[in-house]
Amino acid sequence: MTAPALSKTAEWRHRLLRRHIVGAVAAVLLRVAAVAGIAALVLLLVVVARDGLDRLSWDFITSYPSRFASRAGIRSALLGSLWVLELTAAFAVPVGIGAAIYLEEFAPRNWLTRIIETNINNLAGVPSIVYGLLGLALFVRAMELGRSVLAGALTLSLVVLPIVIVSAREGLRTVPPSIREASLALGATRWQTVWHQVLPAALAPMMTGVILALSRAIGETAPLITIGALLFVPFDPHGPLDSFTVLPIQIFNWVSRPQPAFHQAAAAGIIVLLAVLLGMNAIAIAIRYWSERRRQW
Repeated sequence: MTAPALSKTAEWRHRLLRRHIVGAVAAVLLRVAAVAGIAALVLLLVVVARDGLDRLSWDFITSYPSRFASRAGIRSALLGSLWVLELTAAFAVPVGIGAAIYLEEFAPRNWLTRIIETNINNLAGVPSIVYGLLGLALFVRAMELGRSVLAGALTLSLVVLPIVIVSAREGLRTVPPSIREASLALGATRWQTVWHQVLPAALAPMMTGVILALSRAIGETAPLITIGALLFVPFDPHGPLDSFTVLPIQIFNWVSRPQPAFHQAAAAGIIVLLAVLLGMNAIAIAIRYWSERRRQW
């Protein structure tokens, strides 16, 4: 071999060796990061379980908050979370899925649509407290809804709406274009194609994204504190205009107290909140599995 050829071969081997080394180091760092994250999560779960399992009971779930730690419960906070979650879903899901269908299936591909899509993607990353300030100005003061369940639900709807839109659009993109083309070729209108062919096929990923977005909503604290949700509510909310509190705020209230007994109550509240979140994720998995089994392609 000539000298230039040998030089190129040596250079190529050097680059290949460097790539192998960089790849091996990156793989080790990623494994360490994954193990560290899992270890931190397991440690947190162990600490919460150690402090909260003894405090967790049916009386704890059905009792109202109290200034005495031994009597404190999460009934009003749990019901408030369910009220807020239901209303948030009622506002955010139809609007989010409708916006996703329009942007993905009907909107013209022009500069205005691109601007709207860019802003929706940016809004998904805005800190939730910014939405809390917007909710305080718009829903609590301008619309005079006060510190009500409805104001909290509308505020959280703004938080999760970009996530619902983005996840719904991703679900619609999983449907092959051939499904749409076949339906249109058989004489169906654009809307009939979307309603009867595209939406059923995209149901699984769309609903998974929706439930994960609602899981984020049920764990939010900052926007609800900003609009003035109460820290101590010894009664059940009976309507959208009632005052309320939610599980994260109740947990925050107990953690901020110096007595260890309240810290145990907070740990028990965290276990209940985790159970609700795991239940919602299980529903998302079940919907996805059921929908995928019904697919014919």
